Amino acid sequence: MLNLTAPSLTPLCDGVSRRDVLRIGALGLGGLTLPQLLASEAQTGSMARHKAVIMIYLAGAPPHQDMFDLKTDAPKEIRGEFQPIATRVPGIQICEHLPRLAGIMDKLIPIRSMYGSPNDSHDSFICYTGRSFVNQPSGGWPSFGSVVSKVQGGTSPAMPPFVGLAPKSGHPPYGSPGHPGMLGIGHSAFRPAGPGFENTLKAGAGNDLVLGDIPLSRLNDRRLLLQHLDGYKRQADQTGMMSGLDLFNQQAFGLLTSSQLADALDLSKEDPQVRERYGKGFPETYGDGAPRNLEHFLMARRLVQAGVRVVTLNFGRWDFHEQNFSEAKNTHLPYFDQGFAALVEDLHALGMADDVAVVAWGEFGRTPRINLNAGRDHWAGVGCGLLAGGGFRTGQLIGETDRLGASITRRPVHFAEVFASLYKHLGLEPHASLVTDLNGRPHMLVEGQYFPLPELM
Repeated sequence: MLNLTAPSLTPLCDGVSRRDVLRIGALGLGGLTLPQLLASEAQTGSMARHKAVIMIYLAGAPPHQDMFDLKTDAPKEIRGEFQPIATRVPGIQICEHLPRLAGIMDKLIPIRSMYGSPNDSHDSFICYTGRSFVNQPSGGWPSFGSVVSKVQGGTSPAMPPFVGLAPKSGHPPYGSPGHPGMLGIGHSAFRPAGPGFENTLKAGAGNDLVLGDIPLSRLNDRRLLLQHLDGYKRQADQTGMMSGLDLFNQQAFGLLTSSQLADALDLSKEDPQVRERYGKGFPETYGDGAPRNLEHFLMARRLVQAGVRVVTLNFGRWDFHEQNFSEAKNTHLPYFDQGFAALVEDLHALGMADDVAVVAWGEFGRTPRINLNAGRDHWAGVGCGLLAGGGFRTGQLIGETDRLGASITRRPVHFAEVFASLYKHLGLEPHASLVTDLNGRPHMLVEGQYFPLPELM
């Protein structure tokens, strides 16, 4: 807890970076935990509901025809080993290794006709921006979370608008939470999922978000020091990318005035039965990909419940060039099934399903033909996605492919159409020119030819 009884006159001499400021933690003024705060606000009727989005990047591109679009009538070298099972919605079948998702299909929308990846290279860019990384404007396209941070800001000074649960990975795009691009670092994701934080999770508390015995005057000294240091950086910067430092520091110190973020990240405060339903998964990265950390699904729910507008999380490494079926069956599908289903069930149980939209997808699909190593290779022509919540019309399939799962035959869905739908969910006009590149040129949130999916409304 913060000690405010004895102002310190000791000059600051140790130096501190912006990263250090974020690691200082929460002041915990008032002493209320997140559950207590939420309960208190609910009783008084003061809780302001807000719209939010949880984006789940299935790093490495999952096999669409082995999840939501099984081809049982295709030749053996195409159809694979998995069998379809019935779901809660008559006429919709999905993979046998997704039984929990099958049981809540009335709350889901599988999309079997995703397209838009400019090529078959591994990159989270399309999943977090809805745009091609080819021919970008000055500064680069910003991610969805960064746009929302810029346009809507936070729901309160105590909560960042955009949180990325993406630890570093061997292949950097697999570990990206979505970059701010032309909007600058002031609209980067707040990233609590680094190695130090993961260690504190194992200990049962977010200790690196808890402030020690630091007087308020010393904290103010650090604020002044940061202003001077960042001023030098801005003077030296020639790109304009450092222009968000003032906002970055405002957000950082805003977080230090409340325990709300620390409580949201502290899963030890959650109901044990709820934690068991989500499961733990694996906090370690899978190969050069992302973790299969089921606690991130729960953390995402707690974060949006506490006021965050956008949470991104990266899950697994789905690049199964070899042993596609054993890899999917034993290392990925059961865990994704558990985490995603628990999240959706939780949102409905808490009355949050209309306010929180959830999307999961990878950057492209996999080849129809199984290769000589029992794997599937890259296939940019079609992939899949999964939507839930958002007040959307769930319990339906969108899109179809041919008998080989190679080409879209009905209702192609571009990534940007889903982004337009998500912006609309947040109350933003997708075709409004609300962001500006480093040359001062305005840009629409979504390119003009793409509109929200009418099937969702």
